[in-house]
Amino acid sequence: MSLVKKIKSRERLTQKEAEALYDIDLFTLGELADEIRQDKFGKKSYFNINRHINPTNVCADICKFCAYSASRKNPNQYTMSHEQILEIATNAIEKGAKELHIVSAHNPNDGVEWYMGAFRKIKEKFPDIHIKSMTGAEVDFLHRQYGLSYDEVLDLMIESGVDSMPGGGAEIFDEEVREYLCKGKVTSSQWLEIHEKWHNRGKESNATMLFGHIESRANRIDHMIRLRDLQDKTGGFNAFIPLVYQKENNFLKNCNFPSGQEILKTYAISRIVLDNIPNIKAYWATSTINLALIAQEFGANDLDGTIQKEAIQSAAGAKSANGIELDEFISLIKSSGFTPVERDSLYNELRVYE
Repeated sequence: MSLVKKIKSRERLTQKEAEALYDIDLFTLGELADEIRQDKFGKKSYFNINRHINPTNVCADICKFCAYSASRKNPNQYTMSHEQILEIATNAIEKGAKELHIVSAHNPNDGVEWYMGAFRKIKEKFPDIHIKSMTGAEVDFLHRQYGLSYDEVLDLMIESGVDSMPGGGAEIFDEEVREYLCKGKVTSSQWLEIHEKWHNRGKESNATMLFGHIESRANRIDHMIRLRDLQDKTGGFNAFIPLVYQKENNFLKNCNFPSGQEILKTYAISRIVLDNIPNIKAYWATSTINLALIAQEFGANDLDGTIQKEAIQSAAGAKSANGIELDEFISLIKSSGFTPVERDSLYNELRVYE
């Protein structure tokens, strides 16, 4: 059976077969991915009204691709107080945010209570807000720094009000690449273990893949298949997010920065390979809003959200520091030929903008 026929019959692909997808021409690959996407979602494109909060840039770990951490090229350290975090959350919720996406660097100075106390204060004031927080890398950092088991950290998160986990810290699972990119940080097996434990608690999470740096196409496929394998066991990933590497203000050299075609192929391939993860997110903060909208024709069905403020990707050159206004976001989706659908953090539909 040819590869195209296998995809059309929805048969699962092997590592080698998935690698061969990159050799298919862009438009054929896009058609194959779009057919799967339309079977699931029609012409709906999902987004949420959210606020990204990045409470500290002080980091104990050193990743070559990071422009956000204050430990290297960025000398301007900051750490927000609980009161500052709560003020930002209050302002965001007053503007309509239904999700707070809270991701920090790995700050060794403030302790577990700094992390968990912030969540509790937010939930005490806004019990209905969805808190998406604590990447697998942050969970591992608290484990290493304070001698807590993964189970203890995850239980503290739930007790403190965390509703779901973002997908950060996955980077690329290949150990050799990871050794060069982010030595000392959470390993691939540890990241997967943390998310498996989270899913086993009845909670959902996202999964990411940072691509467009020094990884190979085979590394990307390996990454996807490891996620697919865990999803077979737990069913806990609600979205996969291919993150396009941002190349400014960091220490990563000799990168294979991808073309627009390579990025679109990667979105399409993720839709084809990840047959058990329902949502593919073209996170506009890393791909640009224009390419993220085009990606809706190449298998993606989600754009993330309005964001309001964002510090991590914009530190490395992304044009995402101030988010996108809701009206503009809706207009962009409509003018691209799709139906905007506001969702909650777990992909329940809240409003369809016909």
